[in-house]
Amino acid sequence: MGAEAVPALGLLGSVELPGVAESVGTARRYVRGVLENSGRRDTYDAELLVSELVSNAVRHSESGRAGGLVTIVVANCGETVQIAVADKGSATCAPEIPAEPDQDAEGGRGLWLVSEVALSWGWHEGAAGRVVWFRIARR
Repeated sequence: MGAEAVPALGLLGSVELPGVAESVGTARRYVRGVLENSGRRDTYDAELLVSELVSNAVRHSESGRAGGLVTIVVANCGETVQIAVADKGSATCAPEIPAEPDQDAEGGRGLWLVSEVALSWGWHEGAAGRVVWFRIARR
């Protein structure tokens, strides 16, 4: 993951996980532990949003193929915490938010949820793949 994924104020933690569905729970526990160790008690939003992003990375990127990896970076940004999820990207699928999520669909709400809960979020492509990030208030 490039340096652009880590804000200047401080890396709290980084982990590389296999690009498999079981890594979603591992990512949630990792983020909870990092945030609790940094003094944050309320980790629910961070856990929810990182679950969505890791799930998307496994389902929709090359990281979900055999041997693929997903990287999670947690950084202190003063009044906020930034969490970034990096994957190998996809030539056929880019992050997009539907104007209105389909209430009957089994999926398709992940980035909509990120956009609703996070203070800010974004994504970019790099030489190594895609990084999707979000910021939440540091409580």
